[in-house]
Amino acid sequence: MAQQKSGHVTLLDIAHACGYSVSTVSIVLSEAPLSKNVASTTRERIRKMALQLGYHPDAYARSLRRRHSQTIAVLAYDLSDPFCIPLVQGIQSGLQPSNYIPFLMDAQTRRKLFDSYLMMILERRAEAVIVIASWIFEETNLLADIEKNKVPIVIIGRDLTPMNISSMLIDNQIGGGMALTHLAKLGHTKIAIIRGPEELVDSEPRWNGVQHAAAEAGIVLDQRLVVQLPRLTDSAFGFEGGLRAARQLLEAGRPFTAVLAFDDMTALGVIRGLAEAGVRVPEDCSVIGFDDVLPARVATPGITTVQQPLQEMGLLASKWVLEEIGVRQAGNNGPIRLYHALPKLVARASTGRIARGGKKKSSA
Repeated sequence: MAQQKSGHVTLLDIAHACGYSVSTVSIVLSEAPLSKNVASTTRERIRKMALQLGYHPDAYARSLRRRHSQTIAVLAYDLSDPFCIPLVQGIQSGLQPSNYIPFLMDAQTRRKLFDSYLMMILERRAEAVIVIASWIFEETNLLADIEKNKVPIVIIGRDLTPMNISSMLIDNQIGGGMALTHLAKLGHTKIAIIRGPEELVDSEPRWNGVQHAAAEAGIVLDQRLVVQLPRLTDSAFGFEGGLRAARQLLEAGRPFTAVLAFDDMTALGVIRGLAEAGVRVPEDCSVIGFDDVLPARVATPGITTVQQPLQEMGLLASKWVLEEIGVRQAGNNGPIRLYHALPKLVARASTGRIARGGKKKSSA
């Protein structure tokens, strides 16, 4: 029996193969209440034929009938960035037990592509949206349109609660302070700082945390050792920015014993730049990052970092949207929520203590 042009086995294919009507086949395979009125031999034959032909129910057709797409749109600023991977894994893990599947889209740090995907999300009737944000996701009317269409939305990495959008982000000020305090406890006072791009919402609070912790430790930061990354362009930007920053700091000739990098990819670039100049990490210079992405854990040396609970945040985002879908289907609106995740310091081999006399001891 030839299948339909779509290539998928349909109820019609099974009906023709069995010699029964499509309605009878549908009743049996959907296990509708009326199926108990169908002879057991007929039910058995229909089920065996469905198994033999490789039939699977048409979830898309069911969703059209029920007016529910059963999809959650996940829009990431750049899936090639290691920062996004654990977030997506957490979202997928959170959705897996439900009947919803993630509809994953990659904006590739391009604002026009981001806007295009948001329009597609509305057109495809996604039942909720999770946005993994960066600086390119400035407040936009399209985000407001999603909310006007009563589509639950959660944004990770920005606080858009003033726009009635539930949001979650790391407490960057605490995290920045943790990084500086770790270096101070190891005896470092001549610390180079690589700040994040001005456009990135994480940059300013993280820098504020660094300054506050330095003041508490009695460390005067040398502004000539403070470098700022330019505007983010792609996932390799952090590494390249760190490499250039290390070269710039070395060329300036100001002595420093540690580098506090904006994130892990920047820290990896710094280590490359220092290595090019024959500066050993951590024997000659300690380096600390932020995020705790996979490359930081598998690098040599392993990168000391301030860990963001990325997978847990992804899990929580999926929990929020599933709860909100249920609330809205009941005709209500849930609360607008804001979650500040707490960072955690993870000490590895890229930082070492300065021993008496100014010489460094290589220990995390």
